[in-house]
Parts: sequence; structure tokens; C-alpha cells
Amino acid sequence: MEISDDAAVYKIDDSTALIHTLDFFTPIVDDPYDFGAIAAANALSDIYAMGGRVLLALNILAFPKELSEEFVSLILLGGANKVKEAGGVLAGGHSISDQEPKYGLSVLGIVPPEKILTKGGAKPGEVLFLTKPLGGGIIATANKAEMAEQVHVEESVRWMKVLNKGAAEIISRFSLKCCTDVTGFALIGHLSEVAEKSNVGIRLKTGSIPFHPGTFDYAEQQFFPAGSFRNRCAYQKRVEKDSGISEDLELLLYTPETSGGLIFTVPREIVPSIHEAFEQAGEPLWEIGETTDSSGIRLTL
Repeated sequence: MEISDDAAVYKIDDSTALIHTLDFFTPIVDDPYDFGAIAAANALSDIYAMGGRVLLALNILAFPKELSEEFVSLILLGGANKVKEAGGVLAGGHSISDQEPKYGLSVLGIVPPEKILTKGGAKPGEVLFLTKPLGGGIIATANKAEMAEQVHVEESVRWMKVLNKGAAEIISRFSLKCCTDVTGFALIGHLSEVAEKSNVGIRLKTGSIPFHPGTFDYAEQQFFPAGSFRNRCAYQKRVEKDSGISEDLELLLYTPETSGGLIFTVPREIVPSIHEAFEQAGEPLWEIGETTDSSGIRLTL
């Protein structure tokens, strides 16, 4: 399987490269404003995952004719506010009639060529960091079944609306090379791509991985989305695990996320500086594992 990076990059000259991406999907929450904000944050994340700064965005919108103008306006407002928060310009877009609402963005960013972050930049012996908790996917599935507690849904939605801008700005201060974000292929899927493209192994400390409140309750009730099983089928041949790791925990690591955090690797000698920079900026950060000179992914307690 050929592995691509999170967005397309076009080098203009020695000081400037463009980053171009797009993403859109159907509603994962009931509130139209939140849906727009989450979809926008998810699309913008690819720019941050490659070390870039957001310049320009275009709306991608599909909706049924019977959907109210107010509902559509709130979707677009949620997206527009996220682009503004990112420091970019929203310059129109395109809409079509469709039976199910869909929304997202095409986004253009900019990055100095020497600052581009890729999935292939990791080296053995580096420390692995994550900037957002997992669990949004299973909470969204439980919510669709009307079985999720509102407090858990609200906390998950809050995280999904958070831009990866702050984390990306801190990462850009250091000479780091490897980064991606956690979205539809889940933590294991995206780390599998890092391992393969960087030719490294990854040892995940499962006890250090953060999860949203309620995640394990919904896992026990088996509210896993279909994507969890598709991801496991696609990536499990590359994964080994220690005894004592539950099937629910393992399956959570295969569960798709929306607008997840950044995953990046850091040489050990600058790990203290990374912790200090994130703490000073008030940005969340979890140390969840390390890269090795083996291959594949090892799940440890």
C-alpha cells in the first residue's frame, strides 16, 4: 500500500512551499454550528500536521433542498469562525443539492520547505507525543444510538472544535521532522504509516494514552463504529501486544477519530524543552511511546 502524507505540497522557491488539502463529511453531531466548526477544524488540521500556516479556505457544501436556510447558515458560520481563528481567509466555495448534508473545506497553507513535517521523518530512539485525547469516535457512535451521556458528548465536541494551531506553532520552533494527525485511520493506522514510511518501529505505552471521559464505558457496551473493525483488519498484521491488554483497549486504538490531535516524534535530548514549551503555552501534551529500530507497532502496558 502506498502511503501519502496529509496534504499535497508544491515548492514555489527555496523559501516557500504551498500546502493544499481538502476534507468533508456528513454530520457527526446534531448542532449545525458545531458540525461546521468540527468539519473545518478537521480540514485545517492537515495544514498543521505538515508544519504549515493557514492562508485560504473554500467551502465544500451539500444539503437537501428541504433543509432550512438557518441550519445551512449555522454550518457555514461554524466553519467560517474556525478559518478566522486559524488566521486564514474564507473566500467562498461551492454547494450542491444532495440528500444528506455534507460540509468541509479545501484549504491552502504555506510553509518554509525546510520546516515541512512528514510521516517519513521519524528516527529510532525518539519520543512519541500526542496532543488530544482519543475516544471521540466511539462517543459519537453512542450518541447516534441516543445512549451517550450529554456531559461526555459535550466534552468530546469541545475537543474536536479545538484547532491544532497552538501545538503546531510550538512544534515549528524546534527542528522536528515527523508529524501527522489522528483522524479516520485511528491512532494505530496513522502510526503504522509513520512506522512504514520512516522505517522505524513504534512502542506504544497504552497506559499513557489519554481518553475522553466515558470512552471505556461505551467500549464495554460495544458502541464501536464499523470503521474500528475495518482499521483493525487493515493494520493488525503490523501490531503485537503484551498480554494483559484488553480487546476493548486495543479496539479503541483502531477506532476512527474526527479532528484528532497531532502525533509527532522528538529526539530525546530536546524532550524537556518540548514539555516546557507546551506547559508555558497552556497546550495539552501526552508522552505515549517511542520509536525503535525494529518494525511495526508494539502495544505495552
